[in-house]
Amino acid sequence: MNKINNPKLTGLSKTLRKNMTKEERHLWYGFLKDLPVTFNRQKVIGNYIVDFYCASAKLVVELDGSQHFDTSGLEKDKLRDEYLTSLDLTVLRYTNLEIHKNLTGVCDDIWNHVSTSPPPTAEPFLKGKP
Repeated sequence: MNKINNPKLTGLSKTLRKNMTKEERHLWYGFLKDLPVTFNRQKVIGNYIVDFYCASAKLVVELDGSQHFDTSGLEKDKLRDEYLTSLDLTVLRYTNLEIHKNLTGVCDDIWNHVSTSPPPTAEPFLKGKP
């Protein structure tokens, strides 16, 4: 994926990694970080910074807050998704509300896209792991 890395966005992606949203932290530390496949946080791909990226599965995971649901946000997401899918990547989008209300379902869905094995236990989420 390095051939489409945009060095102009590298600094911003580092800042975003240090300042993840509550939902991003919850998904990262509670699930993605410890998977047997590698996910990167705030990965630069072309002119975009994606929330989470798994190269081996060609998978992008995006968490959408309220700004994604107005007309401008929807159009930007559409263009972004078109670009990413043109690179043969699969884009999964989840709302922040889904992270809060159905984290286990979100984790199961992500796992189904990266492996054919049974999903890891959702036990850490039930115990309030960040």
